[in-house]
Amino acid sequence: MPLGHYDNFPTTIHYVETYISTVSIKQLQQKLIQLLGDLNRKEFTFEEIAIPTIPQGRVIFEFGLADSGGFTFIDEVEVKKALGLLAKQQLQSLDFFCAIRYYKKKAETRTALKFDYYMIRTLFNKGTFEVQVFHERGPRYISPEEVASIIFLKVNESATKKILKAQDA
Repeated sequence: MPLGHYDNFPTTIHYVETYISTVSIKQLQQKLIQLLGDLNRKEFTFEEIAIPTIPQGRVIFEFGLADSGGFTFIDEVEVKKALGLLAKQQLQSLDFFCAIRYYKKKAETRTALKFDYYMIRTLFNKGTFEVQVFHERGPRYISPEEVASIIFLKVNESATKKILKAQDA
């Protein structure tokens, strides 16, 4: 299977959300790859991302792009590789692995907490963008619903105009 497809993606999905897209599938796929590469290893306060379940909490995302039987961390090299592929062909879906690292900050130190591990399948159809979220393991400090919401919000924040809309809006 091609880049972006994980052969063993779970059939049990914990959350699904469909959005209306105002851009082409290719533009949305390129925007998503670029965004996840930019979010990798960037530190956020819990309040910036979701309902804070950890006081003085910090959150770091690590995204990987599927490649048949595994996932590759989305760094600059992987972003260029994926954008090159997407320039040549349109994919029906893109699968991602997301590790969410949590830290509790006290004064100048930070303590690592348990991480959450998610698999995310994004499906592209003309005019719609579907996000399927599977929680593999972890404490769910950030819920599957919030993972989909973060992707939605960050895609829109990274664009000059709003490109995704809630389907019922």
